[in-house]
Amino acid sequence: MCNNVTKSIIADFSKVSYSYGEKPVLSDISLSITQGERVGIVGESGCGKSTLLKIMAGLIAPSSGTATICGEKTPSEIRKKISVVMQSSMLLPMTIFENITMGHDYDEKHVREVLEKASLLEWVDSLPQGMHTYLGDRADELSGGQAQRIAIARAMCKDAPLLLLDEPTAALDPATATSVMASLDAFTASPITIVHVTHQVEYLKGYDRILHMEGGILHV
Repeated sequence: MCNNVTKSIIADFSKVSYSYGEKPVLSDISLSITQGERVGIVGESGCGKSTLLKIMAGLIAPSSGTATICGEKTPSEIRKKISVVMQSSMLLPMTIFENITMGHDYDEKHVREVLEKASLLEWVDSLPQGMHTYLGDRADELSGGQAQRIAIARAMCKDAPLLLLDEPTAALDPATATSVMASLDAFTASPITIVHVTHQVEYLKGYDRILHMEGGILHV
């Protein structure tokens, strides 16, 4: 779990702005998210919501203002405390096991458990080398749902206290999207903080807060 989190605040933005060159993308955003909260952020494409999530993930730093995630302000330290599922699964030319563990020392029993939770175990067990099947040979054969479930399994394996979702079903057909969201819902049934960026409000049913972003301004 997070250490040094004041009053159970897991994410805190204070007057955060961000610009790409001279183009402003985020404007003076202040936001606090408490541990265990489920927060949705909706808005049209280009409104700045994915940039906000990148700051929260420690992928970029604010141009001004302060972003504190799980007590950390440095992007390299923030990245250690979060899990991310993006709309692109970002699979690497490694085995399924390596794509899920990403260099962390997880044993095969734990990986099998997350494969089952992500509805992947039956498929993985049918492969010639199981979870040690090299994806470089099979990446083109994966369905969008399988690839995205591997990304979900990666997030499950890390077991971070903050899960960030960036349009995780945007590239999937409706039936596959529903199935993938069911896997995510099963994963997030435990007390975990979620920030879900999407333009599909129907996927935010039951969330504690739904915030709207427009033109780089977050309406809280």
